[in-house]
Amino acid sequence: MKVLANDGVSQSGIDALEKAGFEVITTKVAQEQLINYINDNNIDVLLVRSATKVKKDVIDGCPNLKLIGRGGVGMDNIDVAYAKEKGIHVINTPAASSHSVAELVFAHLLGVSRFLHNANRDMPLEGDSKFKDLKKSYAKGTELKGKTIGVIGFGRIGQAAAKVAIGLGMKVVAFDPYIETADLELEFFDGQKLVFNIKTVAKDDVLKQSDFITLHVPAQKEYIIGAEEFNTMKEGVIIANAARGGVIDEVALVNAIESGKVARAALDVFEKEPSPEVQLLMNPSLSLTPHTGAATNEAQDRIGTELASQIIELLK
Repeated sequence: MKVLANDGVSQSGIDALEKAGFEVITTKVAQEQLINYINDNNIDVLLVRSATKVKKDVIDGCPNLKLIGRGGVGMDNIDVAYAKEKGIHVINTPAASSHSVAELVFAHLLGVSRFLHNANRDMPLEGDSKFKDLKKSYAKGTELKGKTIGVIGFGRIGQAAAKVAIGLGMKVVAFDPYIETADLELEFFDGQKLVFNIKTVAKDDVLKQSDFITLHVPAQKEYIIGAEEFNTMKEGVIIANAARGGVIDEVALVNAIESGKVARAALDVFEKEPSPEVQLLMNPSLSLTPHTGAATNEAQDRIGTELASQIIELLK
């Protein structure tokens, strides 16, 4: 059987699949050429990440596809229900990248709390001539320890973020319409383990209580955070979105920054990827990354291995 990993797959995944007798092709095929390539090369399995779209046209145009795999969590680039109706297996890797995304969130939150995103821009330009001025400009940092973080969306990634927060000494409040309570097990370097039980609360309670807010929800038709939600938040809140573009109203976010309601924010995802709005890219109160939540070597190895094991189980 042939596997097309159109958005790439880790070597660990390739090795596992080849050991099981699959042929793995890592050629990057343009979206408009995808259907012809799959049919001309008798592809049985299509693996994608967020770049390649597997919608109804691809599913209908490739009747020999047996399985579609998403290396990651979100499945909004795949017509999952329609593929399943056609008898095609659809898989993803919900657990593989959770910790990587959580670490990126806190890289952002720690950074914006100490103005690292600004200092890293300004020091190369003015560090030799305006050192004391820059020191004064960035002298009002904020510690995370002792603060309250609100986690909106308390699935695997939200819970992973909560664990990091607890490790930093933060209080966690969480909202999730589908989860009432979760036991978070923290493992330490010496083998000790501690379990923290977190009961979710109403969304408004999270917004009102939180000094920091992080979003971990799937793609939505409506904004999760808009002007009304910003108005409910504490003055000077810091917010991060490493979930999906479109869950935060970016216009409302910029307005909230300008009014002082939001002190600073971090975005790894955008409404208009891959061309984010210029007013976001140029805003000094925003810390930005280009959708790299799962982009660690460790996560990619886990993703590849998890995909391979599911493919082998389903098709061999």
